[in-house]
Amino acid sequence: MPAHPGPAGPRTGGRAIIDGIAIRQLAGRVWISPGDPDPANVQAGVAVVADERGSVVVDAGHSPAHAREIQAVMRAAGLPPARWLVYTHHHWDHVWGACAWPDVEIVGHVAGRELLRQEAARPWSHRYLREQVRANPRLGPSFRARALAMEGWDNFTILPPGRTFADELTLPSGVRLRHVGGAHAPDSTVVYVPDDGVALLGDCFYPPPAHLRNPDDGLDVALLRGLIDDDYEWYVQSHGEPVTLAEARRLVSG
Repeated sequence: MPAHPGPAGPRTGGRAIIDGIAIRQLAGRVWISPGDPDPANVQAGVAVVADERGSVVVDAGHSPAHAREIQAVMRAAGLPPARWLVYTHHHWDHVWGACAWPDVEIVGHVAGRELLRQEAARPWSHRYLREQVRANPRLGPSFRARALAMEGWDNFTILPPGRTFADELTLPSGVRLRHVGGAHAPDSTVVYVPDDGVALLGDCFYPPPAHLRNPDDGLDVALLRGLIDDDYEWYVQSHGEPVTLAEARRLVSG
C-alpha cells in the first residue's frame, strides 16, 4: 500500500505560490504545477505525487531555473523532497530542468535514453540555437522558447534516465508507468496514480512537434479514447488544465 504524507504533510485543498509559480493539490497526494498558458513559452506542467519515502516528480521543468522554482513551492506546500523523477517523454520542455534536481533517480522509457544521449552531446548555447534556426527556420518557435528559458549554460547538462523500462513499471510509491508511444514522441509514457484515480498523460495524444508536423496532423483522439478508464477520475495533460472522467469522455465522443 503506498505510503502517504504523515500529519506534518499537506492538507486537502492545499496550494502554494512563490513568484508566480503555483502548485495545487488535485486529488489526494497528487499535486500539479500548471505550465505557462502562453504557448510561445513552451513550459510544460509538472506533477508531484507526495510520499513519505520521497515524492515522485513527473517531468523536470523546462529549465534548471524552473526546476528550482518547483522545488521552492514544494517546500512551501510541505511536500516531501523528490526521490524519483519520471519523464513522460524526452522533449526539452519536460527534461531540461533535470540537472537541477538533486538526489533523484531518473526514470523513463528505454526509447528516450538514446535520444537524450544524442541531445546531451549537442553544443547547447544561445549561439547554437540561433545557428540551428538559420539552418532550419521551422525550429524557430521551439528554439526561441529554449533561449528564453535558459538564463545561462554553466553546469547545464541533459540527463538521460538512469532507470528504464519497456512496457510498464511500478515504483515503490505505487505510481505506475505505462508506455503508450504515439505520434508526438516514441517514448511517451502515461503515469498512473491508482489510489487517487489520476492519470498523468504528458503530451501523448498531441500531434508531432511543430517542426515535424504536417498540415493534417491533429490530436490522437483514438489514443486518448483508449486511455479513459472508469477507475480514473482525473486526466492531466502537460499543456492544459486537468479534465474529469466525464469531460474526457465528452472530448472523445465526437
